[in-house]
Amino acid sequence: MNTDILDAAFWITSGAILVLLLLSAFFSGSETALTAASRGKLRAAADKGNDGANRALKVTDDSERLIGSILLGNNVVNILATSLATAVLTRLFGQNGVAVATLVMTALVLIFSEVLPKTYAITNPEPVAARVARPISWVILIFSPVVSAVRLLVRLILRAFGVRTDPDSHILAVREEIAGALHLGHSEGIVHKEDRDRILGALDLSDRTVEEVMTYRSSVEMIDVAQSTNEIISQCLNSPYTRLPLYREDPENIVGVLHSKDLLRAMHKLLRNNTIDPNGLKDFNIMDVAMEPYFVPETSTLDDQMRAFLKRKSHFALVVDEYGALQGLVTLEDILEEIVGEIADEFDEDEEDLVARTDDGAFIVDGAMTIRDLNRAHDWQLPDDEANTIAGLVIHEAQMIPVVGQVFSFHGFRFEVLDKEENRIASLKIRPL
Repeated sequence: MNTDILDAAFWITSGAILVLLLLSAFFSGSETALTAASRGKLRAAADKGNDGANRALKVTDDSERLIGSILLGNNVVNILATSLATAVLTRLFGQNGVAVATLVMTALVLIFSEVLPKTYAITNPEPVAARVARPISWVILIFSPVVSAVRLLVRLILRAFGVRTDPDSHILAVREEIAGALHLGHSEGIVHKEDRDRILGALDLSDRTVEEVMTYRSSVEMIDVAQSTNEIISQCLNSPYTRLPLYREDPENIVGVLHSKDLLRAMHKLLRNNTIDPNGLKDFNIMDVAMEPYFVPETSTLDDQMRAFLKRKSHFALVVDEYGALQGLVTLEDILEEIVGEIADEFDEDEEDLVARTDDGAFIVDGAMTIRDLNRAHDWQLPDDEANTIAGLVIHEAQMIPVVGQVFSFHGFRFEVLDKEENRIASLKIRPL
């Protein structure tokens, strides 16, 4: 080792290396903090007047430019620091200086410029992100032309190999990030299953259609307006439903919707007028208390339909297909059940009646039960792209109308048809394989 060269140039270069290592630590910590910080927490802090949080939100809007600028700055200072260290240590140790510089700089960069700042940043992501947002915004401004040129060059190279990129795409999709965090939290016991299902249900509203949750036409109870008033009142009293569609001549011809409370008000009015007698009821027209029917297309998303219900202050809609044919009905409760799970009252059939556990570990399932409800109840992953009910899934996979006793195996489950009602599968026995 030559000690004669420990002159002013040596110490100036050593000081420059130290500054570059500090800059490398700053870039590494900033990258970790800005990518790990919760935008929700930053937004809450910004709403309270935190300028740093507001700046961090703006900086992270274009994540590709942000990461590109930080990586560029980090690589520049790391390479420059390593080059200076190699020059200095070569003067000290001769040819062995290259090896010494490699070992020393690897240790320094790893410990003080990578692990240490990133550990601190990941421990306090939001406060660190708020503090570094201003200097990082300057870095982005300075390096923006170079980053844009690099981005264009990368896309041209990828295009030459047949890979096309979306310039407006985000590195992380928010929905997938939330869903992944919820599944991870549930698997680790931090998030309860019910909480996970509620949040995922709310996120799924924009991807699900009215057709998937509606009550099908075959199960819809209707009132024929041609019936006598006594018959209509009797049907309303015996029905578990508050709102009933009214039809004239043909069930396809829906002319109104009767609310039981409107009928009760009308009867109360007749009672006060002392006109509740056979003659008074004979002159009563049910259409006078009926509401206008509200029709919606079966392709409407649940998110749009819920907004429409809230805007109209309505809870009930009739669902039609592209030809205007009645397919069923949907209520606000049907949509809310996709978030909070089954909402049962004293008139509803218990979910336990739809699924029964057998001694051998199988499940007896009502064919009308939706695949989504079955998946949520038992944490299964049966696909619901081609069918909404479990009976529909079996028919789709079998490509036929099964007979009682037939057994099928698909998607990791064994399905046995136990009972049928005409062409409808009434009940199934399902066992995970």
